[in-house]
Amino acid sequence: MQHQKIQIHTDNGDIVTAQAPIIVSASRATDIPAFYCKWFFDRLKKGYAVWRNPFSGQPSYISFANMRFIVFWSKNPAPLLPYLERLRKNGIGSYIQYTLNDYVSENFEPNLPSLDERIATFQKMVDILGAGSVVWRFDPLILSDSVSIDTLLDKISHIADRLAGYTNKLVFSFADIASYKKVGRNLEAAGVNYREWDESTMIEFASRLSQLNNKRWGFQLATCSEAIPLDNFGIAKNRCIDPDLIARLSNDDDVLLNFLASAKTDKGQRKLCGCILSKDIGSYNTCPHGCVYCYANTSPFSANQNFLKHQSNPFLESII
Repeated sequence: MQHQKIQIHTDNGDIVTAQAPIIVSASRATDIPAFYCKWFFDRLKKGYAVWRNPFSGQPSYISFANMRFIVFWSKNPAPLLPYLERLRKNGIGSYIQYTLNDYVSENFEPNLPSLDERIATFQKMVDILGAGSVVWRFDPLILSDSVSIDTLLDKISHIADRLAGYTNKLVFSFADIASYKKVGRNLEAAGVNYREWDESTMIEFASRLSQLNNKRWGFQLATCSEAIPLDNFGIAKNRCIDPDLIARLSNDDDVLLNFLASAKTDKGQRKLCGCILSKDIGSYNTCPHGCVYCYANTSPFSANQNFLKHQSNPFLESII
């Protein structure tokens, strides 16, 4: 299954061929809600955006003509709040994969709002979008000389107690630093003495989190793109672009429901990814959150430089 292709007119009047996805991902590659809301909604009004292949640099045109649903990914979606009603009026459904970590004392995420502010934003989003529309992610789980399994469980518990009643799901993943050389380099440059997870530490963490969850919150627990089977602890494998959740939130959209009925796993994602087909419109090396473990930035400096370039001309066809 592929995205339909259609002819569109560009800003300068050219006629080009564009992909016209049903579901848009905004975005695994950068935090569009936090930093590129005005750009995104300007492009939505104009009907298309340009996405550049991160490997070849080749541009592709992405039309929003057929779009019925958006999955947002963010660590600070507060700037999205004023735009949610616009989506609703346009008949476009959405939910938010909200990464809400607590690495405040470690300074792993230096440019985020305070934890209290981020929790309040989560609650506001749920109040507006409704139950199930904001998915909590504690992602990634990092072990270091200052962060143990006990530390992580304490951090999760502190947030979970405040999100009880606002979410029914917690998605997590174990930091796989060895697979991403630039992540290791960035962590070392930030002075983080990290430790890799192994099977025994993953199982210990999963067992203890499951016990806590059963006693206190009753969340659905799920992992993102993890090979280790944790179903013995009641922990499922997540689908972040999730056809079941999209269907629940869009039960009156026959076009979208027909698409979901035959939707296949997105082969363009990691091998263990369970997401269905969508089109991501983000760009790597553009998120200035400065998270020390980030896989999407070559370095915080390069991301900041690209963000400054964007700010100098924020309404181009592409983010950069």
